[in-house]
Amino acid sequence: MLVVEDETLVAMMIEDMLADLGCVVVEVASTLSEALSLADNADLALDGALLDLNLGGEKVYPVAERLAARGVPFIFSTGYAMAGIVDGYSHVPVLTKPFRPHALEHALMTVFGGLGA
Repeated sequence: MLVVEDETLVAMMIEDMLADLGCVVVEVASTLSEALSLADNADLALDGALLDLNLGGEKVYPVAERLAARGVPFIFSTGYAMAGIVDGYSHVPVLTKPFRPHALEHALMTVFGGLGA
């Protein structure tokens, strides 16, 4: 699982939640450029991703596009609710921050059909 989150403490909490759910976090990116590099890395095995919608004022949509092109499912997280989601991504599950582990688990089950991504 790729985690894209610009707040270090939030990223650490997400990593812990994912680990508790049996998921393996392979990389964490805190900037758009980092996330794009990871999304473009064909050698990086990604089963899924959790993408913070706003990375220091930059939208994560270019990363979402590249992951979708690779067939990698993803979930958005945001502090701005559904209002920040552009057309074309309305089908993607959104976790509104702060979210609890059960909400993350539900989103994972929805997108991946199970845990261990």
